[in-house]
Amino acid sequence: MLLWVGLGNPGPEYAKQRHNIGFMALDAIARRHGFSPWRSKYKGEVAEGSLGTQKILLLKPMTYMNASGNAVQAAAGFHKIPPADIWAWHDELDLAPGKVRIKKGGGAAGHNGLRDMQRALATPDYWRIRLGIGHPGHKDRVTGHVLGNFAKVETWVEPLLDALADAAPLLAQGKPEDFMTRVALLTQEKN
Repeated sequence: MLLWVGLGNPGPEYAKQRHNIGFMALDAIARRHGFSPWRSKYKGEVAEGSLGTQKILLLKPMTYMNASGNAVQAAAGFHKIPPADIWAWHDELDLAPGKVRIKKGGGAAGHNGLRDMQRALATPDYWRIRLGIGHPGHKDRVTGHVLGNFAKVETWVEPLLDALADAAPLLAQGKPEDFMTRVALLTQEKN
């Protein structure tokens, strides 16, 4: 079983914020692939399903971004999922809007959700699906940008979410490079 964690903040007031793109990605995957309805468990909301032969547990921590690790630790501990099988879907300031990069391990780069996951898992050796939201240009504007809603002119968001859902089976097969290539091709076709 793989644990896919979407990072975000709970509540309707946060639903459309750039910081919640991890939640949005998991919602798109759950809808597209017929996952179970979301239910409360492990200090979060979970949905279960399969992509091909791979079982996937989707988790949206309801502990707020800065305490995301508590929910991840609870779910991973119960299901005995090692860090190498945990994938965090999160917003990334240092990538252009709509770009996707995957890496295993590394630092938190100022991302409080990743920092807390690292604390809770006692290792940085989990996967990160970095979803580009762009940088506002100056560090004084970062908080407002990250916690701001996506603007109507950011027409790349829905095509990206569709592409992530479409390409998700490649990730479940352990093919991150193919996943990134497929997402890039699908988003180019729609722009």
